Amino acid sequence: MIDDAIRVLAGDCTVITEGTDRSEYRGRVTTIVKPDNTVLVHDVDGYQPVAWLTRADSVSSDRTDDFTLLAKKDAQTLRIAAHEQDGFAHYPASAAGTPVGTCPDCDSALVRSSSVHCVGCGHRYGVPTDATVRDDRCECGLPRMRVERGLAFDVCLDRNCESLDEAVREAFDREWDCPEPNCDGDLRILRRGGLIADCERYPDCDTGFAMPAGVVDGECGCGLPTFETSSGTRCLDATCEQVLEQPLEVGVED
Repeated sequence: MIDDAIRVLAGDCTVITEGTDRSEYRGRVTTIVKPDNTVLVHDVDGYQPVAWLTRADSVSSDRTDDFTLLAKKDAQTLRIAAHEQDGFAHYPASAAGTPVGTCPDCDSALVRSSSVHCVGCGHRYGVPTDATVRDDRCECGLPRMRVERGLAFDVCLDRNCESLDEAVREAFDREWDCPEPNCDGDLRILRRGGLIADCERYPDCDTGFAMPAGVVDGECGCGLPTFETSSGTRCLDATCEQVLEQPLEVGVED
């Protein structure tokens, strides 16, 4: 279920802001309180609020004698007192995003913003920022996504259904030697914040590299693989410059 809600308060109100300066307004306004405690007070003119407080530390409201609202952030305060109430309500809310399919659980829209989520039941699926959500569906009913991590992997949005980590691990675990001269370890595929190729001799050897968003297309002068990425060819070791020193292959006429 969707847990977040937007509160809407409307009426003939006095609005007072205090911080470095003090301002006072009165009129029939609509106040919006977002789930992150951002408070916006709108009147009929233009698109900019007449008063606002971004991500307040605290927001409290009281419906006794119409309603009052108090928002605080550091030394700033925003006070709203209704002389006549026109409305006070809570509405379910979610992030807006690009439609990418239909939820197999409730038939509502799946949209992509920072993640993929259902606007109906609220189910959420984490996706890499570089992933492409595809039109074809998994057997579970969810869309599939294409993600490049050494190879182009086609997996379900739901990691519990098909694991991108397992697919990358199956393809590249122990595929490369640790490049440290005095280490005989292999690079293991692990998740530590993100997918990494980490030496199996850790903590004796702390060599490790983040898996780039790209496809393996060769070998660097240091012995590690090179990746073709959206910004060009790079070594698995992002600090390595030997890949830039490789001579270009030029065709030789017979």
